[in-house]
Amino acid sequence: MGIETSVANKKVKQVCELAKDKIPIPNSNLNPKTNTNGKGKRGRRRHHKKMVAVSPVQKLFNTCNEVFDSCSTGIIPSSDNIQKLKAVLDNFKPADVGLFPEMPHFQASVAGRTPVIRYLHLHECDKFSMGIFCLPPSGVIPLHNHPGMTVFSKLLFGTMHIKSYDWVADVPATPDISVLVNEAKQTEVRLAKVKVNSKLTAPCNTSILYPTDGGNMHCFTAVTACAVLDVLGPPYSVPDGRHCQYYLDFPFANFSVNGVSIPEEEKEGYAWLQEREKPEDLTFVGELYGGPAIVEK
Repeated sequence: MGIETSVANKKVKQVCELAKDKIPIPNSNLNPKTNTNGKGKRGRRRHHKKMVAVSPVQKLFNTCNEVFDSCSTGIIPSSDNIQKLKAVLDNFKPADVGLFPEMPHFQASVAGRTPVIRYLHLHECDKFSMGIFCLPPSGVIPLHNHPGMTVFSKLLFGTMHIKSYDWVADVPATPDISVLVNEAKQTEVRLAKVKVNSKLTAPCNTSILYPTDGGNMHCFTAVTACAVLDVLGPPYSVPDGRHCQYYLDFPFANFSVNGVSIPEEEKEGYAWLQEREKPEDLTFVGELYGGPAIVEK
């Protein structure tokens, strides 16, 4: 076998030497010292330089670092940056973060018990946070807000009902009817407009909400087991005034307020929201993230 290989190599060499005299070199400016077969120093450097694939979650982290670099409370990233981050999230799949519907995180709760919501922490800094909410069937993340924040939510799998609101800016809070809502604690009630009230099924595009638009206050209800990848910029921070507040919502028709009038056919698109304490039966359990590692440069 060795001899046959040697003879074949000699024939190939002879053919190549004959070809040098007959085949013109396409680039006449090619440096004759350049070794095009990779045996020179430059060729060796190119040969040893390996292309390292960037995982989707690493790409997400890198993009967030760029998009939220100059953002703070109430400061929205530029439209170009919004689209850049949305494009990364739109292509995300459960396997990109090591998730599968068959995992224990998504198993149905025992009958009569409130489903436990599990949270996978990916990253948090003073600019943004990344994490995944894992909801079993019927799991609920109650109505809550995102003060001064821009939020990207990507449904990775499953079907989820989303209801969201924005404040009606030109209608002040109405403390005089709070006693009718909750006699134990008189908290003012504010008028809000429904932004979204529908089901979302994966695969689907990323949802985005802004400090004063897009449904800053929302509620998630799992129709089936589902997972939601959330990116918040900036993240919640009590010292910085970004505290997560929960709400009760009441139909617009429940109360009559002087100076506030909505056409009959539009009333279902509005509601009164009242602040509440975190629901006692709401349980978040932190779980270890087991997907591809994130390198924080």
